[in-house]
Amino acid sequence: MSLIDTSVAIDSLQYGEPKKGAVSVITLIELLRGVAEEKRTILKTHLEDYYSVIGIDNETILEYCRLSHSLRASGETIPEADLIIAATAISRRLELETAEKHFSRLQSRGLKLRLARASG
Repeated sequence: MSLIDTSVAIDSLQYGEPKKGAVSVITLIELLRGVAEEKRTILKTHLEDYYSVIGIDNETILEYCRLSHSLRASGETIPEADLIIAATAISRRLELETAEKHFSRLQSRGLKLRLARASG
C-alpha cells in the first residue's frame, strides 16, 4: 500500500478514477476544506470509506520534528502540511505517491522517504 499525496488524490478524484491506498489525515483535511459545508460531512464519509485514513501518532510527530530540523539546518523549507504527510509516510514505512517535486528534497537528503511518481 502507498500513501497518496493530496495532489494525486485531487487529480484522481477529479478524473473519476480514485487511486486505492491510504491518505494522511492532513490530506483528508485538505480535500474537505474547499467543499461547501452542507456537502462536507457526506464527502468525508465517502472518503473515509474509500481510503484508509492515517492519523498523526507519536512516531509521526517525532519524524516530523526530524524532517523539520534537517530542513531548517540547511535553510530549506517545504509546506508544513506536506512535511506532515512525508513524516506519515516515513513513520509508516509507506511509499509516497506524489506529483510534487519538493518531496524529492527530503529523499535526496537521505531521510528515508520513498517516492513513487504519480502516473498519468
